[in-house]
Amino acid sequence: MAWLDWSALGGYFVVMLLIGLWSHRRISDVSDYFTGGGRMPWWLSGVSHHMSGYSAAVFVAYAAVAYSYGITVYVWAFLPLALGTGLGAWLFAPRWNRLRQRYAVASPLEYLAKRYNVPTQQALAWSGALLKVFDVAAKWASVAVLLQVFTGLSMNVGILLTGVVTLLYCTVGGLWADALTDFGQFIIQGVAALAMIWVVLDRLGGVSGLGTLWHRLPEGHGHPLVGPYTAGFLSAYVVVKIFEYNGGMWNLAQRYMATDSPAAARRSAGLSALLYVIWPAVLLLPPVAAPVLMPHVAQPQQVYALMAKDYLPAGLVGLTLAGMFSHTMAMASSDANAISAVVTRDIIPVLTRRFRSLTSRPMTTQAGLLTARVCTVVFITVSMLVAIEADHFGGVLGIIVGLVAAVMGPISIPMLLGLLPAFRRCGAVAALASWALGLLGYVLVRFVIGSTDQTAVIATPLITSLVVYIGAGLLRPEPNPTADAIVAAVSPGSDGDSPAPAAGQVTAPSGTGD
Repeated sequence: MAWLDWSALGGYFVVMLLIGLWSHRRISDVSDYFTGGGRMPWWLSGVSHHMSGYSAAVFVAYAAVAYSYGITVYVWAFLPLALGTGLGAWLFAPRWNRLRQRYAVASPLEYLAKRYNVPTQQALAWSGALLKVFDVAAKWASVAVLLQVFTGLSMNVGILLTGVVTLLYCTVGGLWADALTDFGQFIIQGVAALAMIWVVLDRLGGVSGLGTLWHRLPEGHGHPLVGPYTAGFLSAYVVVKIFEYNGGMWNLAQRYMATDSPAAARRSAGLSALLYVIWPAVLLLPPVAAPVLMPHVAQPQQVYALMAKDYLPAGLVGLTLAGMFSHTMAMASSDANAISAVVTRDIIPVLTRRFRSLTSRPMTTQAGLLTARVCTVVFITVSMLVAIEADHFGGVLGIIVGLVAAVMGPISIPMLLGLLPAFRRCGAVAALASWALGLLGYVLVRFVIGSTDQTAVIATPLITSLVVYIGAGLLRPEPNPTADAIVAAVSPGSDGDSPAPAAGQVTAPSGTGD
């Protein structure tokens, strides 16, 4: 890269750190750190939700699919995000906001201790935290691939560089730093992506070249579903993403909790859904067109980076690399904040009596804030170590699609359906059975049977968990006045209800279960 490119990349990192330092002044307690104190504007929450939903894997793993199969990657990977987030704008986003308002929760899992019981909360917390370590590790590995192509730095150095910068700004600034850097990254990434679109269209012969592009692509690249990406795979993926992007991915639930009202949370989700329709199409056009412009790329996962290096002038190459960094850093920092919330508010209080007393008090203790920051550091450090060994876990796409998508259902189904009135009689037995049997289904299909069918790997744990949760609720209903009260408090029509009980009434676990 030229010195202008290094300057652009260095300037990007400096801006991210400055935002983190500025955000630090807005953090006075745990509520500010994890939910922005409920003061985040809906448009900022929506952009942050969108940016936190995907990473540099778009420019590595998904770009490779676009190069090898065509537009199917947009159909199966991103339209489900728009559909799931749009549905959640009406069904889930306002409920997450009411949950924070009425019960002063700072973690998406805090309410589970009373909605079900403490063992259920702990099962989902521990397994979800472990899953996110691998998920974020895949993102570090993705951006390291790009950095290696652009600069020649080794994968390990790339992982450490990105991780350390992210660690610095998100540890000091909490959710405010995440959201503000997400917005800044969205602007930077937008400029870079539009520059790539401009040079690609120029090489295709202008805007009119789009009309002839589809006839010049390899056979099948214009089909919505092709290769391993079948209608069955798409159906399973849609359902997974409905759960994942409405709270199963804990950091996205935090964005809804951070707004000042249920209506603002709904608008936030609507904006994010709209962006999922438009923006991935802009990002993926270059690798979709790459078989025409670069027909003999040996490693498809490098195609976006190679196009940027060959086509863009000095300065824009560095800006494009910064734009690629932006997605990974947005998702990883928000995941780190969410995991820290879960560990600080849900896991540690069950393990030690000292921290149990901290979480039962108003969220102003400096000890709790220090614990949150330490947990953030530990999570990012562990995820970087796993990223260094990413190839042993099936590579970037193997982690994202095979592991994360498959395991997300068992973790998120009890958490999300537990907010809905139709499932208020599904209790701890249904939740734990759904979680355990769903994960067992994944292990059997993936490791015992050894299936390589992505549809089977994703659908089996999802369907198992869904059927078990609903079936157990019907066959063994568990009426619970506390669960009924929580469901009623977060449902539409409750906005004018009386103030919520103190946080400790819902969130302080006893450590022994109900």
